[in-house]
Amino acid sequence: MLISNKIDELSKVAIFLEELGISWGMPDYLTANLNLVIEEALSNTILYGYDDADNHSIEIILTKSDGQISITIKDDGLEFDPTKKRDPDTTLSAEERPVGGLGIFLIKQLMDNVQYLREEKINYLILTKNITL
Repeated sequence: MLISNKIDELSKVAIFLEELGISWGMPDYLTANLNLVIEEALSNTILYGYDDADNHSIEIILTKSDGQISITIKDDGLEFDPTKKRDPDTTLSAEERPVGGLGIFLIKQLMDNVQYLREEKINYLILTKNITL
C-alpha cells in the first residue's frame, strides 16, 4: 500500500488493514493492535519525518507467513532509528514524564521484533508479530 505523508491518509490504512484482517482470518484484537502499531509509526513519520512541505510517498508492506505477520514501512524521511529510543520510565506519573515517546514504546510492547535499517536515504521500519491463526 502506498500513501502520501498526510495525516488524513491514516484512515485509508485503517480500512485497508480491516479488509486484510478479514481476508487473512485475523481475530479483531490482532487487527486492532496492528492498526494501532501502524498508526503510531506512520504518525511519527508524517508529523516529524520531513523537513519540507513536499509530497512524499510512504510504502506499507504487509506479509503473512507461517506463524508471523511482517510489516515494513518505507519512507524517504529524515533518518530516525526508533530502536535506539530509550523506553520511558512508566513508573513516573504522567505529570513527571517528558512528553512523547509512548508511541514507540507501545510499538515495542505490541510487536515481537522491531528493526530499523537505512539504505540509500530510505528508512525501513520492519515490525514482526508471531501469530497462531
